[in-house]
Amino acid sequence: MCRSIKTLRPPQLAEEATEEEIRAAALQYVRKVSGFRAPAAHNREAFERAVDAVAAATAELLGTLEVRGRPASG
Repeated sequence: MCRSIKTLRPPQLAEEATEEEIRAAALQYVRKVSGFRAPAAHNREAFERAVDAVAAATAELLGTLEVRGRPASG
């Protein structure tokens, strides 16, 4: 998929992913699927809503995953 998106869960990260890391991954995903590095003005709102939605879904996923027997963090 997109090589710029890194794994955001332990053990790949020593600590929980930050909001900044989650948003960066969401931005890379939306860029990849939309085909736009930066949207035109008339698409900016839709682009930002998509980044927000993907970031929220990612944070929810990471907060509920159990990794190697460790309880969910969230």
